[in-house]
Amino acid sequence: MSYNVTIETEFSAAHIIRGYNGPCSNLHGHNWKVTVEAKTEVLDEIGMSIDFYELQKKTDEIAARFDHRDINSVPPFDKELNPTSENIAFYIYQELKKVLPSKVELSFVAISETGKYTAKYSESS
Repeated sequence: MSYNVTIETEFSAAHIIRGYNGPCSNLHGHNWKVTVEAKTEVLDEIGMSIDFYELQKKTDEIAARFDHRDINSVPPFDKELNPTSENIAFYIYQELKKVLPSKVELSFVAISETGKYTAKYSESS
């Protein structure tokens, strides 16, 4: 049994997919949508798993690193990681794990570049 909470946020940013053979190898931008689902097995003393506001705020703080920027200039995408939707979802997931209460487990982080394309990262099978 678990309680699941989902929030969404957005940011606007540009990127280049390094090594890609096609139009995405050129600088281009998206209005990215970030969906985060967190879960807990227990509620706190007032009946909440995690406050929507707290999850939203922490996600917004991470997404703000990219907002109105060239993602290829933001670590770790400036050198190590290619700024694909998959890698951005992974990065946000890892960063959220560091700042959420220990009783909260992330179900997934999903990144949508457009209304048609979404990449999701999860550590559960």
